[in-house]
Amino acid sequence: MSFRLRVTLLATAAVAVAVVAASGVVYVVVRHQLRGEVDTSLVNRARDFARRPGPDIGFIQPGPRASLAGSPTYLQVIRSDGEGAFFDLPGLKDAERLAGTGGDAFFSDGRVQDVHVRVYSTQLADGLAVQVFRPLDEVDHTLHRIRLYLLFIGLGGIGIASGLGLLVGHATLRPVGDLTAVAEEVAETRDLSRRIQTGSRDELGRLAATFNQMLGALDTSVKAQRQLIADASHELRTPLASLRTNIEVLAGRKRLPAEERQQLLGDVIGQVEELSALVAALVELDPDAAPELEEVRLDELVAAAVDRARMHSPDVEFRTEFEESVVRAAPVHVERAVSNLLDNAAKWSDSVDVAVSGPEVVVRDHGPGIADEDLPKIFDRFYRAASARHLPGSGLGLAIVRQVAESHGGEVTAENTPDGGAVFRLRLGTRS
Repeated sequence: MSFRLRVTLLATAAVAVAVVAASGVVYVVVRHQLRGEVDTSLVNRARDFARRPGPDIGFIQPGPRASLAGSPTYLQVIRSDGEGAFFDLPGLKDAERLAGTGGDAFFSDGRVQDVHVRVYSTQLADGLAVQVFRPLDEVDHTLHRIRLYLLFIGLGGIGIASGLGLLVGHATLRPVGDLTAVAEEVAETRDLSRRIQTGSRDELGRLAATFNQMLGALDTSVKAQRQLIADASHELRTPLASLRTNIEVLAGRKRLPAEERQQLLGDVIGQVEELSALVAALVELDPDAAPELEEVRLDELVAAAVDRARMHSPDVEFRTEFEESVVRAAPVHVERAVSNLLDNAAKWSDSVDVAVSGPEVVVRDHGPGIADEDLPKIFDRFYRAASARHLPGSGLGLAIVRQVAESHGGEVTAENTPDGGAVFRLRLGTRS
C-alpha cells in the first residue's frame, strides 16, 4: 500500500468517524426533542383530567371506538386491583401498585395492538391511578426518515471526503514524490548535482532544503576526495619513480664504486622518509576524524613545539611571548598544527615571533612575505608557491593546520605585514 493511499484512507476514516459521531448526536438530540414533546403533552393531559370532579374508572377515548389508530391521547383509570384496565398497557402492574400505595409518576414504552405507545402513569386519588398514553407512529416515522437522511448524508460525506482526500494527498505529497524521484535518480546516475525545487517554508519545504544541502555537502566531499586522490597520485608519482630507479641501479649487476653506492643508499633512505612523511600527512587530513578534546595549557603546548623547532632549525631565532591559556583541544593535533606553522616560518626567515593570547596562536616571520596570487591558496592541499618548489615539503603542512583549526571550531588566517614578512593566526574555538 502506497503512502498516498494510506493518507487517503486515514483521512477518509477520520471523516467517517466524525460523520458517524455527528449523525449520532443529531439523531439523539432530535429523538429527545420529539419524545420530550410527547411526554409534556401526556403530563398536561393527566393534569387536566385530574381537575375533573369524580372521575370514574374505565377507558376514556376521544372518539366513538376503542381503537389506537391515529395519534390522539387516550386515558384509562384503574384501581389497585386492576379493575378498569381496558388495555394491557406497559407498566400496568406498576400503575396498580401506584394506585394503592402512591409514589412517583413514571413513563413507559411498549406495543399494544401492534402499535408503539408512550404511557404516563400517575396516582389520581386513593385507590385510583390514571394511565395517559398515545401512539408514537408519527414520532417513529419522523425518526425513521431522519435516520435515512443521516445515512445518505453520511455516505455522501464519506464519499466526498474520499475524493477530497485523494486530491489533498496528491497535492500534499507531491514534494515527497519529487524528493523520492530525485533520490532515485541520484542513486541510479550518481549525479550529485541534482536539486529539488523548494518553494515553501513548511516541514516538507525544509526537508527538501535539507536534502539539497546534504546533496551539496556530499558532492563537495566526493569532489574533494577525487581531488585528493588525483593530487596524492601526482605527488607520489615522482618520488616513487625516483625510488624505483635508484633501487634498480642498486640491484643491477653492474658494480658501483663504494662512494656512489653510499650516495644512492642515502637517496633511497631520504626518499622513503619523504614518502612516509607524505603518507602520515595524508592520514592526518581525514576530515571525518573527530578529535578527542581535553583541558590543555595552550601556552605550554606551544612552548614545547618551539623547543623542538629550535632543535630542527638551530640557525633560526624564535622569540616568544606567551600568556597563560587553557583550552579544550586535542593536544597531538594542535601541536602538529603549531609545528607546521613554525616549520613554514623557519623556511623563510632567520627570526620568528611566536605569541599565545587566549585561544589564539600567532606566528610571524620576517621573510619576503606571501605573493598576492598565492595568498588565497596557501592552505589548499598540495599547493606550493613557485618560490617554494625548490624547498623540501609536500604542500600539506598548511592544509593540516586549516584542518585542525576547523575540527576545533576555529580558523587560521594568513596576511602580509606592512614592514615585511607574513603573520599566521591560528584561533581555536573550544576555549574553556
